[in-house]
Amino acid sequence: MGSPYIQQLFRNRILASLPASDLARLAPHLSLRTFKKYQTLYDQGQTIEAVYFLEDGICSIVVTMENGSTVEVGMVGREGFLGAPALLGGGNTPYRCFIQIAGAGYAIKAKTLAEQFREGSSQLRLSLQRCIQAIMVQISQTAACNRVHELEERLARRLLMCHDLVQVDVLPITHESLAMMLGTRRSSVSVAAGILQKAGLIEYSHGRLRIENRKGLEKASCECYSVIHNEYVRLGLL
Repeated sequence: MGSPYIQQLFRNRILASLPASDLARLAPHLSLRTFKKYQTLYDQGQTIEAVYFLEDGICSIVVTMENGSTVEVGMVGREGFLGAPALLGGGNTPYRCFIQIAGAGYAIKAKTLAEQFREGSSQLRLSLQRCIQAIMVQISQTAACNRVHELEERLARRLLMCHDLVQVDVLPITHESLAMMLGTRRSSVSVAAGILQKAGLIEYSHGRLRIENRKGLEKASCECYSVIHNEYVRLGLL
């Protein structure tokens, strides 16, 4: 694990966990960035030139169909990183990645991190590999969830995941963005959110959603939330 100094310096879980020797090699190549809401980090099919370690905020990973419809298949916050294909030899991203909740983080050239991934310490490789495994589990479980579970269950699952990543009760999320992420209509999201609000689990007003009852929201979610959450905990990312 990283030193207390390193843990104070970085909020990103991967960077904060690295030994001082790894961080000393990476730090000169890290560039602090701020990310605005809806800012695109990667377009679908784009060659990855930079890898991002978020310190706060959330980036959505979405698939866009030929007709322009989109659905979210994953989320990344300060527990992980964006740009895994650059480390796996693929080079291009199959998804669009854009900022869903504004924040800040660090960028590093993909080529530089790939070199460190190959030649750096086993701890660096292990940390990055664990994050890749976690996002693979999240993407596959989300795909199954979108196919078989009711909208209010999927909505509860997504809100819980957001809560895990940003660790605040008030989320700057609109019904329009939720509809896009869940691959459905705004009116359907409004109905599902209304069910959760009537049950006293959330409160929504003017583009801000407050989680009122976390335990109740967990009960309202499908099993997909616990599958994803438990894997992230097992891998030491949450």
